[in-house]
Amino acid sequence: MALETSVIEEKLTGRFGDKVTGFIQLNDIFSFEVESGSMAQVMGYLKEDPVLRFNFLTDVCGIHYPDNDIDRQFAVVYHMHNWYDNARIRFKCFLNGETPEIETATNHFLSANWQERETYDFYGIIFKGHPQLKRILNMDEMVSFPMRKEFPLEDGGRTDKDDRFFGRKPDNVNNN
Repeated sequence: MALETSVIEEKLTGRFGDKVTGFIQLNDIFSFEVESGSMAQVMGYLKEDPVLRFNFLTDVCGIHYPDNDIDRQFAVVYHMHNWYDNARIRFKCFLNGETPEIETATNHFLSANWQERETYDFYGIIFKGHPQLKRILNMDEMVSFPMRKEFPLEDGGRTDKDDRFFGRKPDNVNNN
């Protein structure tokens, strides 16, 4: 019998209450939100429960939402797969914008090591308890985190750029 999304939701809410919310089916992936302080316990339960059996961590990635409230400016997204029932889930943990940190998932999945280092390298999210949290792709001397939306997308002072080549109308053209 296939693992139903209703079973996943019932087991999680029965065990963790309002620490897991926002259950929704999006493009064949069951998604929900987990309170960041409960991530490690929820992930461990998803992996070890004999019915749920989400035994593979597919991906860990970060997101920066600069326009959100300060307590929800960053998110860490986890994708997990249950190979037995071929079920996939995605859950998101929101983090504080001033001190984005969350427990490491390396205690449950060794594969999280590289994925968390990459997320730290690009977003500056601290994974507490990580065995070797350091930059993995960028230079150690970098003081910024390139995937944060803290800088303008384009240099307004450029003179060598012609908007026509980018599919945009120049500012001085009427739309009549």
